[in-house]
Amino acid sequence: MTARKLISVVTPCYNEEGNVDELHRRIAAQMEKFPQYDFEHIYIDNASTDGTVAAIRRLASADSRVKAIVNTRNFGIIRSSNYALLQARGDAIINMASDMQEPPELIGDFIRKWEEGYKVVVGVKPQSKETASMFVLRRIYYATIGRIADIELIPHYTGFGLYDREVMELVRRIDDPYPYFRGLIADLGFAHAEIPYVQPLRVRGVTKSNFYALYDMAMLGITGHSKVPIRLATMSGFALSAISLLTAIGYLVYKFLYWDQLSIGMAPILIGFFFFASVQLFFIGILGEYIANIHTQVQKRPLVVERERINF
Repeated sequence: MTARKLISVVTPCYNEEGNVDELHRRIAAQMEKFPQYDFEHIYIDNASTDGTVAAIRRLASADSRVKAIVNTRNFGIIRSSNYALLQARGDAIINMASDMQEPPELIGDFIRKWEEGYKVVVGVKPQSKETASMFVLRRIYYATIGRIADIELIPHYTGFGLYDREVMELVRRIDDPYPYFRGLIADLGFAHAEIPYVQPLRVRGVTKSNFYALYDMAMLGITGHSKVPIRLATMSGFALSAISLLTAIGYLVYKFLYWDQLSIGMAPILIGFFFFASVQLFFIGILGEYIANIHTQVQKRPLVVERERINF
């Protein structure tokens, strides 16, 4: 007798007390449309300070398909979500946020594309109901990293999607301690299907993606998948050195020809000084981001430390 295939749904959460019940209800409703599969719903909680864990316990006591990993502290969305994906044992693993901004109603589309043979099915959000300024910034970022990345990244993709067990086994073998998951998936090169959706507004709770978290994610993507910034720094150094040398030679020749007439004053000197200083600081910062990425990789700390597991 052939064993039934298992679908694992992984939802990282932090202070999502108002969303976990509805999220599970909507996920379970979608999975009822696929009775040929078993499914498990894995929450990974980043040491929430509200009633999120208590709400998950209630769900787990009523439904054995609900499981949870509770971290000892907040390890951040990158480490926490990737750890949970590696703990899932499904033949297909679905990753989605618990803030209801990644619609569970796309699960059916994901599974159908997986049944067609795609090992990677991703949700992409070409449109969003978030603030116009944030949406524009995201579009600029996706366009920029798409141009400079060493690989072809998937635009408007945040990690929301379905991944075959074969894909996740490769991710497990890579053993990256701080992975840029969406870049890692693109790097593996599997043919993928894209399911577009409009990102809804958050209804309950507040976003945990502050400026620092978004900046960290953006720089992780750039330093992990592009050499362009660091090479741009090198080429800019050569170019600015050449410009400075030519300017100095031109000034010297002009001074010899018009010794008594040439007086450039202090303004150009100060402007030039601050310009070159700012360029140096900018590229030192870029270099620092690459060094920080290397530092994180060589530390090899665990993705998270668990406080407890529920229903495993």
